[in-house]
Parts: sequence; structure tokens; C-alpha cells
Amino acid sequence: MNTSTAHPSQPSQPVPWWKVPHMWMVVGGPLVVVVAAIVTAVIAIKGADPVLNKADFERDLKAAHALEGQAKAKVLETLQPAQQARNHVASPLVAEPPVK
Repeated sequence: MNTSTAHPSQPSQPVPWWKVPHMWMVVGGPLVVVVAAIVTAVIAIKGADPVLNKADFERDLKAAHALEGQAKAKVLETLQPAQQARNHVASPLVAEPPVK
């Protein structure tokens, strides 16, 4: 009866860390998240909206109030705050009752 166990004739050579697939699974996920965060930050910084000057808005609003008639209504319509304009557009139109 032969009870010898099979031993490799030579010890295996260590594998470099970049050739181990499990390492890339562990490092790859967070690396992708970091790259995506940097790309998002660059897009946000380059595409930032300009800051509006409140003094210019108030000056234009006073000038609009000084106008009369249709010109005043047209200018004030362009100066409406976003929420008021959005609510106005989203509201249903109500037909006027017929005049008898």
C-alpha cells in the first residue's frame, strides 16, 4: 500500500497583484465611483448657471412698472418669478361665460 501524497516538485511562483482577478473586483467598484464623481464635478462646475444681479432685476422691474398699457403687461410677463409663471402656465384655462 502506497500512502504517499502528491507534492508539487517545485513551489509555485507568487503572482503579481495586478494579475489577480479578485483584486480588480474589489478595487474596480470604488475606482469607478471615484471617476464618476470627478466627471460629475467637472460637468457641474463647467455648466454652472450664472448668478443674477438683484439690483439689475429691481431696476428693470421699476422701469416695467413705469410703462403703460400693453408694453407694461408684456415686460412684466417676462419678469415674473419662475414659480408664478409655472403655476400660471399649468393652470387650466377657464372659458368666459357668454354675454347675454
